[in-house]
Amino acid sequence: MKKKFQILFLAFAATVSAQNYRFVYEYKMKPDIENKYAEVTDYMNLDTDGKKSYFYNAVKYERDSAYQVNKDLAALFKSKNYDRNLNYILEKDYAKKETNLYDKFKTANLVLTDHESPKWVIHKEFLKINDINCQKATAKYKGREWEAWFSKDYPVNDGPYKFNGLPGLIVRVRDSEDDHIFNLIQVKKVNEMFSLVPKNSKKITEQEYKKLLKNDVFSPEDIESMNVDSKAGKMGIQLKDGYIAQLDLDQIKKAGKGNNDAEIARMLKKGNNPIERESTH
Repeated sequence: MKKKFQILFLAFAATVSAQNYRFVYEYKMKPDIENKYAEVTDYMNLDTDGKKSYFYNAVKYERDSAYQVNKDLAALFKSKNYDRNLNYILEKDYAKKETNLYDKFKTANLVLTDHESPKWVIHKEFLKINDINCQKATAKYKGREWEAWFSKDYPVNDGPYKFNGLPGLIVRVRDSEDDHIFNLIQVKKVNEMFSLVPKNSKKITEQEYKKLLKNDVFSPEDIESMNVDSKAGKMGIQLKDGYIAQLDLDQIKKAGKGNNDAEIARMLKKGNNPIERESTH
């Protein structure tokens, strides 16, 4: 793995100006603030062409790309699951120094623009991560304290989620409570940049968006369609916001204890421990 990373880094530094690159991050998060032992692992892509970048869920992208080609809803129900909190897309415009977050609430496509970047303090601490030369930086950002390790081996001042503004690529970033941890695990060249940005999205403010999420309560009316495969013991559910999940029927029956609707609602609800939270100061 170390040799593979080293070769990719050298190739990247020599050709980044003429290529599109995809950085794959492992994302570990604790979505339930009341149960910090429950951890979710997912995978996120960061695509960049040197002018813009797009950060999005890897499984969602594969699923949406396949559906655009074959329009096979049954195949979507059988595909991998990803966490419901990761339905968003982040677009960073390097020249404008702004980030657009695209999300869907019920049936409405939404977009909110953010100009706030972390105010990093760079430390004289160094670490090798997968044979990558990294330096430490810290910041208080969006209600949390963050520790990042970035590498100047990459001429890209970017990173996962909204993290940017360091003289290099962010290889690892975590908050002080280990609720949200991103680790770079793969680098690859791609022929085309991410292109599934929603059109005709309604602009809203950060306050309006947070209020929607805070007041969001799952109900059966949020379900667009369902598909039950009794032989496989699976239930496929498509929500109106585009999220699709494959649920285990036995798990629903056992945990639901006679109230299957309540168990489905529990399994599909969004987390209450967001990466951004209200600042305490």
